[in-house]
Amino acid sequence: MLVSAQEAAHRAASDAELIAWVDERDQLLGGLPRAELRARGLIGRCSFILLFNSAGELCIHQRTLSKAVYPGYWDVAAGGMLQADESYAESAARELEEELGIAGVELREHGRFRFEQPNNRLWCAVFSAISDAPLILQAEEVQQARFVELSALAQLSAQQPFCPDSLLALQRFLATPAD
Repeated sequence: MLVSAQEAAHRAASDAELIAWVDERDQLLGGLPRAELRARGLIGRCSFILLFNSAGELCIHQRTLSKAVYPGYWDVAAGGMLQADESYAESAARELEEELGIAGVELREHGRFRFEQPNNRLWCAVFSAISDAPLILQAEEVQQARFVELSALAQLSAQQPFCPDSLLALQRFLATPAD
């Protein structure tokens, strides 16, 4: 696995970040370093942001190989763990800007859900946004990105690995009635 020095440094800093630690009911218990939260199998909070363009295409991106969870996988959502003092909406706005360079857009929340896998126990909030602004990728976390039609996702996910947590976020979004 080839990981740049920049990615390795970003990963080390990320592992030390204080992340929101919650219980099975999403009640905040405190903040713990990200690496400790994972190592102890505790539950954290995560935001997922489904970014669409005005043509209705969804932005997908490939994660860098330095990511602790799902390295090199394709992802249907920007997002990440909430910092200890952050709301779901604050995290969503921060993550969308950090990962894809998109800021100042309306974020709509589409509910919350639990995700459970070894080393990835989460309470999640799903958001969506629409933007035609150029993407500015965070090199330490995103290898490449493109917009695709939703109808193409089934075939793409059969051909290459996709993050299961963000796929569940997309399923939740699609099951939410439009306003």
